[in-house]
Amino acid sequence: MPEAPKILSDSADCIDDIVVENNNKVLKFIEDVTADADEVQRRVLSEILSRSANVEYLQRYGLNGCTDRETFKKVIPVVTYEDLKPDIERIANGDTSPILCSQPISEFLTSSGTSAGERKLMPTIEEELGRRSLLYSLLMPVMSQFLPGLDKGKGMYFLFVKSEAKTPGGLVARPVLTSYYKSSHFKNSPNDPYTNYTSPKETILCLDSYQSMYSQLLCGLFQNEDVVRVGAVFASGFIRAIQFLEKHWSLLCKDIRTGTIDSKITDPSVREAVMKILKPNPKLADFVEAECSKGPWKGIITRLWPETKYIDVIVTGTMSQYIPALDYYSNALPLVCTMYASSECYFGINLNPLCNPSEVSYTLIPNMAYFEFLPVTRKDELTGSISEPTALNDKEKQQLVDLVDVKLGQDYELVVTTYAGLYRYHVGDILRVSGFKNKAPQFNFICRKNVVLSIDSDKTDEVELQNAVKNAANQLLQYEASLVEYTGYADTSAIPGRYVLFWELSVKDSTLIAPAVFEDCCFTVEESLNSVYRQGRVCDKSIGPLEIRVVENGTFDMLMDFALSQGSSINQYKTPRCVKYAPIIELLNSRVISSYFSPKCPRWTAGHKQWCTQN
Repeated sequence: MPEAPKILSDSADCIDDIVVENNNKVLKFIEDVTADADEVQRRVLSEILSRSANVEYLQRYGLNGCTDRETFKKVIPVVTYEDLKPDIERIANGDTSPILCSQPISEFLTSSGTSAGERKLMPTIEEELGRRSLLYSLLMPVMSQFLPGLDKGKGMYFLFVKSEAKTPGGLVARPVLTSYYKSSHFKNSPNDPYTNYTSPKETILCLDSYQSMYSQLLCGLFQNEDVVRVGAVFASGFIRAIQFLEKHWSLLCKDIRTGTIDSKITDPSVREAVMKILKPNPKLADFVEAECSKGPWKGIITRLWPETKYIDVIVTGTMSQYIPALDYYSNALPLVCTMYASSECYFGINLNPLCNPSEVSYTLIPNMAYFEFLPVTRKDELTGSISEPTALNDKEKQQLVDLVDVKLGQDYELVVTTYAGLYRYHVGDILRVSGFKNKAPQFNFICRKNVVLSIDSDKTDEVELQNAVKNAANQLLQYEASLVEYTGYADTSAIPGRYVLFWELSVKDSTLIAPAVFEDCCFTVEESLNSVYRQGRVCDKSIGPLEIRVVENGTFDMLMDFALSQGSSINQYKTPRCVKYAPIIELLNSRVISSYFSPKCPRWTAGHKQWCTQN
């Protein structure tokens, strides 16, 4: 993703020297904070606790103004979102007393993780924008060590804002990147060769996803010879942009040829911004038309943007499923994951950005927050499930591992204490120690804990999927049918991807069940899933209709036999609720007797259900 602006001189004569000087300062900063990681962490915790000495949450547990690690770990519990939810709801409802943080909560950042089907609300404060900008500012100096000359061209990034809501107390609730793009840090960024993008800010800030995508692609195509790097936040978003281009290249070519913008683009600020860039260019239109119309789109990125050096997208975790498509469209350009961040906190950066996607590791920057680590174990290599060690007691949870004390090769769940009022908070990310930069550990991102299905920013866990499937399967009872067993996977063979569920049924007479019944089951599952999934279906169009594939009787017995043949224990085996292993998916698909799709989109509205009810 793009980096934060760094204020540089406007003098063209000395710009190169200033870029080099700034890069060297950034690299020295990284060297310094990683070399003194433990002392930086001690100072960060002390600063957070001294600032927040009088907040209600810390007083509740009897910290009594102490700022040392030992007392903090002894008296403050390790918590989840559900533990904090009552306090967060008080803030959302208008309580302005210092409940979690001494500084005023400026807004809520809506997480892609959910609670009771709704996005989690992460409190934040105004100064956190500066902290996020700091991490962004580290990215390009690191990248420039590996690919010089990036300051001489432009970046074509597909960036979008999402809808926001207001809590009953009047605070804005929106995704972290929407918050950043709407901030002065982004909108009023000064001249910087590393933040020279093809997309005018007005096109990024347009809420209409079609108009935003169309105008960003139009500007990117028009400036194709200037582009040296391309990207989006997630791999799925970049693939959607290429698929959009496949559908609309003829309209885009018409606009390039005539120097106009299509009438479907009605946002006045977008039209004005694009028209400052666009001029009639028949030669370029002919070139784009010839490339887009000549059959397979293999290598289309390097064909249309020939100076592109890499693709900047997240391809770790569930996003790795998009790597084959990215390789196809780009002729295997380097796939670069630059940073690791979440709604709770921005964490770290990739110091070896040209590594293979399977080897991406992030160095946690010690001054971003106070970090602790809970050891976890992998339960089943075949299904990839990961969980906490068995029956972790309260004493063990108080003795989490500090940043500099993690062990190479060990898996941990990340726990953070932030400046914005989270204390010993389970982030839910599972990380594996892959190495060290000086004293600071480097981590591979393994997965989100408990997430079984994900296409885009959606994250569906096992309990939620179970409840959704149960709601749908209840519709079969009137036909003397019941669900014997099920599993699912995220199918990204087409764009947008979709959830696929395999159902094995016990049916008295299958002829009595019309296809519409199973289609209603698909819809019921979707209606029962969380708001992030439903937003992806309804508003973002990033998720396709859910599919149910009915399989032959005995299929799940065959699945168990296969797992046992691969070394699983018969005493510990249970049907996985998500499958990723290709031979298992092939086995299931070979047993499909019928398939059905959700006939319509589920319902979705911005904001939490209870806010809509109160309003």
